[in-house]
Amino acid sequence: MSRRLDIQLTSSRDDGTWTWHAAGAKAPKGVVAASILPASVRTGDVFKVEADFDIDGISVLAVVPAREKSQGLNVLEMIASENVFKPVTQRLAERAKSDRKPGRRPEGAERPGAKPTAGKRTDAKRSDTGRTSPRNAPSDKEWKRPEGAADSITRVRRGPFRAPPELPKRPAAKRLKPKHTHRSAVLELLPDEQRAVAQRAFEGGIKAVRDAVKAQNDELRKEGKPPVPSDGLISMAQELLPKLRVADWLDKAEAAKIDIETLDLRDLRSVVVGADDPMVVRDESTRVLALELKAALKDRQEKEQLLWREDISAALGLSRVVRALKLSGEPPKAGQPFPVDLGAQLAAAATAALTPESASDRWITVLEAVAFSPIRTQVKPAGKPEIPTEALIATVTRLAPLIGQIATLFNITATPGAHTPRPLRPTRPIKLVRAKASPGIESATAPVPIIIGTTSAEGT
Repeated sequence: MSRRLDIQLTSSRDDGTWTWHAAGAKAPKGVVAASILPASVRTGDVFKVEADFDIDGISVLAVVPAREKSQGLNVLEMIASENVFKPVTQRLAERAKSDRKPGRRPEGAERPGAKPTAGKRTDAKRSDTGRTSPRNAPSDKEWKRPEGAADSITRVRRGPFRAPPELPKRPAAKRLKPKHTHRSAVLELLPDEQRAVAQRAFEGGIKAVRDAVKAQNDELRKEGKPPVPSDGLISMAQELLPKLRVADWLDKAEAAKIDIETLDLRDLRSVVVGADDPMVVRDESTRVLALELKAALKDRQEKEQLLWREDISAALGLSRVVRALKLSGEPPKAGQPFPVDLGAQLAAAATAALTPESASDRWITVLEAVAFSPIRTQVKPAGKPEIPTEALIATVTRLAPLIGQIATLFNITATPGAHTPRPLRPTRPIKLVRAKASPGIESATAPVPIIIGTTSAEGT
């Protein structure tokens, strides 16, 4: 099948042919007979040809003649008019003084460009701004200005926007991030064959070592090899486990001591509770540091208790009842009774927020906070909304085991033996994260196997 191609002549040959290549490029290239080309040709001329592409190469069939450019142009002749040109002038009419006032027009006069008033109501009266209001004016009686009203509309200028006061912001508590200095030092002093046993004993205890030895012996029996004695390995784990427990507690205690003023109370309390471990108590190096952390925990709990009460009082002062209710259910130290005076104020504020005139959405928000606060039995609304929504009914039904006195208003009774509901958690979008593992590297979450070998327990 032939197609068109732009070629450029490169040289003349003795056999009466010309060599060529594609115009502007070195390939494709080939040979063309001089009989196909015009008589006066020279090296460098460019032609558009019809060429046939086949397996043997490219064969030029004919030269496509170039298009001739049009010699003449179509021109439109403009004929001038014989009429005399007359310019257009405009003169605006002068307005009377009475018409210059905004909103004032002569009686009976219509606004320029207004549509005809045929068929419209004519009993509408003018308002205080001078404009007619047929839509608001009554049809059977005359509209009258209220007594004492001003002759013109007075605009009230508002002051600059003022943001509502905010609650005191407390610094975010730091989480415990211990370093593995002591634990790594203990593991480095152990031989390689004991390090795997110590790691397994530290993560799962002696039971994990027994299970690992049993699983390994089962594999050895299947392969026809002698099992490994477990008594020596278990005694080794029992000897190494106290050292690892003490080293791990020292790492946590030193990290807690550095951030003692800003550390989260949950982490600090867990470190103090860990000091009562029998393996940790026996070591003399932990006793002084344990006493310091216990005293620091006591001081921190007293300070956090005062700040907690101040935050609840501040929320009540700003009429943020829901925030105060949620704070009341998150005490710094569990098990302490809620202050009586503060509880009475909080219950009164929650009761005032649950009125029959309040919207159902407001009821749902307040009830979710009341149900998990220490004053939930003291909140007793005067009545329920006239038309509660289905969402409100479902909320009261779910929280009925905690707020029975409020559920009675909706004729809802908690089911005997029903489970206590839990607070609702905000939903978060699920993110799928694909782990990228490098070749030759196992996952960090994979269990650490115990490589014991076939040596005897006495030799280990």
